[in-house]
Amino acid sequence: MHVNHPPPLFSFARISSFLTSILVALASGTNYVFSAYGPQLGARLKLTHTQINIIGLSGNIGVYGTAPIWGGIVDRRGPRVLMIMAFFSLLTGYLGIRQFFIDGLPEGASSISTVSFCVLVLCGFLTGIGGNGGLVGSMNATAKSFPDKTRATANGIVISGFGLSAFLFSTIARTFFPGNTASLLLTLAIGTAFPMILGFLFVRPIPPPHTDSTRRMEDGTPESPADYGVGEGLGSGSPRAYSIDNTSHTHLLAPNADEDGEEEEREPAVELEEEEPLVSSIHPHAPSDYVVPGQVDSVALSPTRGGLARHRSHSSRSISRRSIRSNAEKTVDGEPNIHGKRLFKTAEFWLLFTVCALLSGSGLMYINNVGAISQALFANDNPDYDEVKAAQWQATQVSTISVMNCLGRILIGVIADFTKAKLRLPRSFCIALVAGMFVISQVMCYFIEDIQNLWKASALLGVAYGGLFGLFPTMVIEWFGLPHFSENWGFVSLSPMIGGNILSIAFGRNLDAHGTDDDASPAQNSSLSALSSLASSMSSTPSASTLIADVTSGIRTRGGIPGDHHCVQGRECYIDSIKLTIGVCCVALALGVYAGWHDLRTQRRQASRERIPEVVIWEDEE
Repeated sequence: MHVNHPPPLFSFARISSFLTSILVALASGTNYVFSAYGPQLGARLKLTHTQINIIGLSGNIGVYGTAPIWGGIVDRRGPRVLMIMAFFSLLTGYLGIRQFFIDGLPEGASSISTVSFCVLVLCGFLTGIGGNGGLVGSMNATAKSFPDKTRATANGIVISGFGLSAFLFSTIARTFFPGNTASLLLTLAIGTAFPMILGFLFVRPIPPPHTDSTRRMEDGTPESPADYGVGEGLGSGSPRAYSIDNTSHTHLLAPNADEDGEEEEREPAVELEEEEPLVSSIHPHAPSDYVVPGQVDSVALSPTRGGLARHRSHSSRSISRRSIRSNAEKTVDGEPNIHGKRLFKTAEFWLLFTVCALLSGSGLMYINNVGAISQALFANDNPDYDEVKAAQWQATQVSTISVMNCLGRILIGVIADFTKAKLRLPRSFCIALVAGMFVISQVMCYFIEDIQNLWKASALLGVAYGGLFGLFPTMVIEWFGLPHFSENWGFVSLSPMIGGNILSIAFGRNLDAHGTDDDASPAQNSSLSALSSLASSMSSTPSASTLIADVTSGIRTRGGIPGDHHCVQGRECYIDSIKLTIGVCCVALALGVYAGWHDLRTQRRQASRERIPEVVIWEDEE
């Protein structure tokens, strides 16, 4: 019988899908480019800082809030639907924002109308959902196209494109049309939308080649790409019968029957016709004290209900009842398949959700406010403050974080696969590694007092943040299974909305508490004091008083430093917030250590059970 096998690992179809997934991911992470055009958009439309933040927040909500929805769709319908949605969402969103920027305010209007502002927020939301749709589709196809031993590396490379997106588009804008916000928005519209067309054509899951021949049927033919290894005409619920030649050493081994309550068994016991064969290939040489009578020519490994009822023992019946419950959370290959309501009942989900909320919240707080941090350090005790140099330092931090974010997503995939394949340790050990990098980055930021050293904290934070979002999708697959990966990851990725918003708001409140109308540097304060005294003595001359007031205002706002509610006291402006994130990351580190320890203990227990075969005791016919 002809057998269809999946294409080789390095086939053209698999590689083209993988490379296109990287391109789609590069076009999907432009939510972090908002800071490159947000201030100009606010100045053009005379938006308040609150309104600008609302527009930026709408993009974040679009990215993280729609993850479970897009995940459920791609698991059931494939990535093509999301590529179509992403194309129209990104094109409409960025072209809409660009049109608002070009039109500006109506003649005679002093502020944007409520309706127009709501439409502008909707455009920001569309850019978020479009970018996340492209990322979810490419991640899903990649995760289902590579075997377990290389899955983390492949997914890490794809996700790294998402992290590099901000650096790519900001570099294009700075190189080809500096200062031209309308051209930047047009580039974002075209550069993000059209890669989705390529994604529609080439991105699709390619079933990985078989890595374990013992799990294949002898004459199976796949009926769909998702069913490679399943016999033709035999679905996962179809009855199967096997027979083997009888010898005096034929084993009647039950699968692992012991249940300690912490982990379900990978191979269910014989209960119904669709269960796995009784003889397991992992015990080919195990000794047995039980032999099959000579007159029996073969052993029916999937006996009829009547025969099974006559011969099974009381112990095998109790084992089978447990196997039925555990089989609902397993695929045909014995891998996890947890989703829906069962997902929220697992401790592992809430562990991942909590760690992701704590670490991503710390990362988003730093990323969203690194401009304010760099400006506070640069302006502190600096009489030669220059707006251009300040902007350069801000751009340096953004570029450093983006590049290292990309690198972290790649490295963590390689490290996770090495940890599992070579060190024989669970990938969850890498959670503690990522959390440790977060802790170190925040401690470094706490002690940095010079703007020239801030890049060190930004680089380490970028690696840690990229490692977080490179590792956790693989952990979702490992703990909850591949069939509903995108949906499950969507629920986990809701956590940055919680952690990021809470910690970012805390940072803003702390910054506002330190920012006063008199927060000029000492050099500025001395100049302003002298000019104020001079203005008082010349108050009888209106023209002189007006001139000095203008000079005073110019010094206060020199180089773009606003005079109101801006802190230029250096690290004192944000040090309390960094203390908070250090504590938060330490909690995440403790949870990461627990996750690795728990996984290792579970792995060792299962390995010990697999080494001790158990015997099925058949009852005599009455």
